Amino acid sequence: MTWLQQLAVFAAGIAAGGINTIVGSGTLITFPALLAFGLPPVTANVSNTIGLVPGSVSGVIGYRRELQGQRSRLLQLGTASLLGGITGAILLLTMPAEAFKAIVPVLIIAALVLVVVQPRLAAWVRKRREGGESSAPEHGGPILLIAVFATGIYGGYFGAAQGVLLLGLLGVFVHEDIQRLNGVKNVLALIVNAVSALIFIVVAEVDWQAVALIAVGSIIGGQLGAKVGRKLPPNVLRGVIVVVGTIAVVRLLTS
Repeated sequence: MTWLQQLAVFAAGIAAGGINTIVGSGTLITFPALLAFGLPPVTANVSNTIGLVPGSVSGVIGYRRELQGQRSRLLQLGTASLLGGITGAILLLTMPAEAFKAIVPVLIIAALVLVVVQPRLAAWVRKRREGGESSAPEHGGPILLIAVFATGIYGGYFGAAQGVLLLGLLGVFVHEDIQRLNGVKNVLALIVNAVSALIFIVVAEVDWQAVALIAVGSIIGGQLGAKVGRKLPPNVLRGVIVVVGTIAVVRLLTS
């Protein structure tokens, strides 16, 4: 990559790290950037996943106060995320590259829809709580465990808007402050990304230059997201994600 391309990937890493900490859709920023600079789709996805792990760690550290007192919840849900992430990563590596290229545009479109409807989902969750309708077990029960496992499979395979899915599920099934749930979401997404990254490092083709640029950028973005990201206008953030994600779909369909 030229130095301008490297700078663009680094900037995408910062944006993705911040977005992942706030809501989760950062892959829709970095993945299209790597595609635009010529990486094959599977290599771009693998390198992106590895590169975003340090940013996920940074985001979890930024939310460490909200995670206090949630050890039992994290152990239960984290196990489901771990198993799901392993399954998704194995699927990515064992399915033909052509299948990934065909499936990912559909996943990106689904992720974009989730990003757009996220405010309505959050409002619905809030309304249920205010109406006293939330009577789920403390840690969400078996339905949430299954749903978190399924989300882990999705995250291990591709992962765009994994955080949106997790936050929506946690908000529906767990009666807890939304910021504390956002901290849990960050941990679960980190588990999925980290276990996938370990598998990819061992057996997949990785572009280490892209990994390094995204990693450093996402660490910075993770801290920015935890500290000042909540001040960003939500509609502006969603608009950027939708535009970049749409570009990625068009590129995948026309390449």
